[in-house]
Order: sequence, then C-alpha cells, then structure tokens
Amino acid sequence: MAYGNFSFPALPFRTEKPRQMGLTMVMDKGLGARAAADLVANAAPYIDLVKLGWCTAYLTRSLEEKLQIYREAGVQPYFGGTLWEALYIRRAEGEFFRLLERYQIQVVEVSDGSVEVPHEEKLRWIETFRQRGYTVLSEVGSKDATKVLPPFRWIELIRAELEAGSSWVIAEARESGTVGMYRSTGEVREGLVEEVVHAIPPEKLIFEAPQRSQQAWFIRRFGTNVNLGNIAPEDIISVETLRLGLRGDTFWSFLEQR
Repeated sequence: MAYGNFSFPALPFRTEKPRQMGLTMVMDKGLGARAAADLVANAAPYIDLVKLGWCTAYLTRSLEEKLQIYREAGVQPYFGGTLWEALYIRRAEGEFFRLLERYQIQVVEVSDGSVEVPHEEKLRWIETFRQRGYTVLSEVGSKDATKVLPPFRWIELIRAELEAGSSWVIAEARESGTVGMYRSTGEVREGLVEEVVHAIPPEKLIFEAPQRSQQAWFIRRFGTNVNLGNIAPEDIISVETLRLGLRGDTFWSFLEQR
C-alpha cells in the first residue's frame, strides 16, 4: 500500500512496518468492530499497536471480531496492563495466560501503575512472558499523580526491565497525559526526560503522549521516528502529519534540516 495518496517532496524519512522505532500505539477505549474496521481502513499503515485500554476487553461485545480486524490489517492488538494487574491482584495469573491463548494475543504489557508489585517480582513476570515467546512491553511510572519518581529511579527501573526482556518500556502518562513524565497541567517534565534519555536509548522507550502539545514536543525533540503511545483513534492521522512536518506544530522542524 502506498504511504500517501500522492507524491510529496522532501519529507523526513519515516520507518516502515514492521517497525522497531517510530512506533505509534493507539488507545482503544472500547471501539466496536465497525469502528475498528473504519480505523484500520483509513490509517493501518500508521498504526503499529492497539492497546485495549485497562479492562475494556472484558465488556466489549465484538471483541473477537475486532481483534481479527486488527490482525488482518497488520496491527498488533494487546490487553492494557490494568487487565494484567486486576488478575494478578486476584491471584488469577493462570486466567491471563488462558486469555492470551484464547484471543491469540502476542504482545503483553506488564505494569504496576495501580497495584504495588515488588520490582523483583515484576521482573520475573517480564522474563516469564519473554521466555514463553511473547513480545513484552512494560510500564514505568504510577497512575497516582502524587507519586513522583526521581530521575535516577526511572533509569534504574527502565534499565532493569529492558534487561529482564521488555522490548520497549512505556513511560506512564495515563490517558489524560497528566502524570509520570508530565506535570498536572500536561506540560512535559523536560528535565526528567533529558536525564532518562541520557542513560536509556529513546528508541527503547514508548512515550505516552495523548495531548497534541506532548506529541509535538517529543517529535521536535527526538525526530520523526520517536515512539508514541496512548494516541486516540481520531488523532492517528493528525499524529502522522506531525511526524512528517505537515502540521503547524512541526512544520519547520524538518525543513530546517535541509
């Protein structure tokens, strides 16, 4: 499939699927099958991962049909980390493995944003999923805005989770974009980001960035092929224009490189 509808000169280089960098993860908060079909018909080349937010998979009536739509379009669906946490705290980890098999899910998110999980135990679960052949995403950062990790702790946690087997580590922001690497206003904690990427390659991080200003900041700072997550379905085309310098927020970012 052609990337765009017509030729366009002097665009920045954009990685192609299957990508190892430049990932876009979309947040599905309960779309029905027809909405999912419309989404991938319009934007599949720009979507790498679809997270079925928190525990919405439990209630979505068209779940199996929707998952098949995503897979056939070359988009990897997976359950949000809160589903893992909700089953973990109920000591129903076996049920989670059965869900992965039943719904043919190949990507697993291991998080501890809602549940206090000893980090060594979290690392063991990351390693367990990796050894069983899953692509593992893990998440660092609390959903509680009052819990602010110092930069050195972010680095320690991310590094350990990558070493345990995570393919990428997600920097928590919630769907609101007001915790983790962001202030309550949605403003990026620039100093924190800079310290983290000084120690961790940014291509190993997925920055949750639900707000346009956040998306534009990360693209201007790290370039077209930064990994972005928690993108709303209706924003996926918008984000791709930001990546290509075809929207005002990043219009001059890539022209200046020529």
